[in-house]
Amino acid sequence: MSEEISRILTMVQEGKIDSDKGAQLIAVLQEKETPVFPKKQNKYLEKTLKIRVVSSENDNVNVNVPIKLVKALLKTGHSIAAGIPQSQQYVKDLDINMLIEAIENELDGNIVDIQSANGDTVKVAIE
Repeated sequence: MSEEISRILTMVQEGKIDSDKGAQLIAVLQEKETPVFPKKQNKYLEKTLKIRVVSSENDNVNVNVPIKLVKALLKTGHSIAAGIPQSQQYVKDLDINMLIEAIENELDGNIVDIQSANGDTVKVAIE
């Protein structure tokens, strides 16, 4: 694109076109370079992490967490949990950087879908 802008500036300099026409042509070139669709990440950050647990004994859990909040609190929550002796065993093998990377790469859809023999289900999805 810089080559085209350079040609337009040369035509203005040589008097082949006036500066207003040159500005219009440059604006058209820049519009072609601007993406038509909004950034995907902005829409992605509006999504929600949904956790659903349906128990055969009717002990159901529904959790909805905005992706913005998940991303902001992952590292903080992990470091806090790692500092609590009772929870260290649960978080020591959790690769928090992998979770952050999954969010940054816009992981979408079902993440976990488990059905037990007794009818319990666990689903985790980003929607």
